[in-house]
Parts: sequence; C-alpha cells; structure tokens
Amino acid sequence: QVQLVESGGGLVQAGGSLRLSCAASGRLSAYIMGWFRQAPGKEREFVAAISWTKSTLYADSVKGRFTISRDNAKNSEYLQMDNLKPEDTAVYYCAADFRRFNPSPSSAINDYDAWGQGTQVTVSS
Repeated sequence: QVQLVESGGGLVQAGGSLRLSCAASGRLSAYIMGWFRQAPGKEREFVAAISWTKSTLYADSVKGRFTISRDNAKNSEYLQMDNLKPEDTAVYYCAADFRRFNPSPSSAINDYDAWGQGTQVTVSS
C-alpha cells in the first residue's frame, strides 16, 4: 500500500506563495497524482491533477495561480501556489489514482485510491 505524506503548508498573507510537497512510500511513475482541498464546513474539492505523461488538469478557481508538477525519480509531487487568496484556506490533500498509465488526469474524488493526511494552508487577508 502506497503511503502519501504532505508537507509545506502554513500561514501566508494574501498575495503570497506556498509550495506543497507530497512524498510517496512507493513508485508513483505510472499513476495519476492529484491535489484536493477541504475548507471547514465544505466538501472536499478538486484542485489539480497530473498524469504519468505530465498532462495537467486544474480547477477553474486556481487556474493561472497554481502549478502542479511531479518528480518520478523522487516519487514526489508538488503544488506551487502563487497569488494566494483567503478563499484558498483549507486542508490540502495529496492523492493517487492507481489506474496505471492513464493519460487523462481526473478531477473525480472517487477515482483516487490513496490519500495523505493533509496539510493546513491558511491565507490571511
């Protein structure tokens, strides 16, 4: 069972940047990797995903501000978050979709098989 561990969350002012990292205990090169977030009192929502071919997909709310990337040699994925807004405040979760060699990243939460424990991102106004 692949285990995922997020890091890099914290408190930042609006307009600032953070870089989240997700490290996996196993090889991730064949899988789609994603980021989701959950704000207090809200459903978990899709943020971004990247396929094994490095094709990417973003939620409209973060497009142009967030960048997802992966380093298969390090079994890691990243989320660079720029121009952060207070509405980006949430717990951010790393996730892996175990459908091997699928070229199309998914935004569907039910497609993801493994999840990290989450890292808190707080953006102050």
